[in-house]
Amino acid sequence: MNQDIKPKHIVISGNIGAGKTTLSEKLSRHFGWEVNYESTDDNPYLEDFYADMGRWSFNLQVYFLNSRYEQVLKIKNGDRTVIQDRSIYEDAFIFAPNLHEMGLMSARDFQNFYRLFELMNSQIQAPDLLIYLKSSVPTLVKHIQKRGRSYETSMSVNYLELLNQRYEKWIEGYKYGNLLVLSSDELDFVQKEDDWKYIINKVSAALNIK
Repeated sequence: MNQDIKPKHIVISGNIGAGKTTLSEKLSRHFGWEVNYESTDDNPYLEDFYADMGRWSFNLQVYFLNSRYEQVLKIKNGDRTVIQDRSIYEDAFIFAPNLHEMGLMSARDFQNFYRLFELMNSQIQAPDLLIYLKSSVPTLVKHIQKRGRSYETSMSVNYLELLNQRYEKWIEGYKYGNLLVLSSDELDFVQKEDDWKYIINKVSAALNIK
């Protein structure tokens, strides 16, 4: 099994249903890395949010922002390489502004949220590698339907499309650090061994590990 010497921080980014958790777990098993999952199963706001986005958008985004910030601080002070399921940047540049633009988060709440993000971001470092799982909306819908989470059944295709547009714009201008873009549409890293080997080689090269 491949092991790197200096602990690193890797982030898997991508839209809802892109395959972040699956990729995180496979990389973890291959390299012996630890995974920090996105807080969904124990999230006290998620089901309420999907039932009434306007009422719970601010609460949900603050919860996610705080959860990921805590993870980053632990990673920074730890001695193991960690894969983080989604980044703190996505809260600030994808989800919160999208909710604001859709009229589901007030300008006052969004400004408050963004100031909190800026404070947190000033105290942390960018990950050693950000892996973006690029995915079309049909692929996202297929993955979402397959995993069958009840609170995601009311999610609209339009919502996913708006998020995808923001992801593409964010990735085009990503300047925080090392970036690797992988296609969920073209790469089947679960069923196809060649696709999985391709990803392993790309990640190893990006992190300069053997």
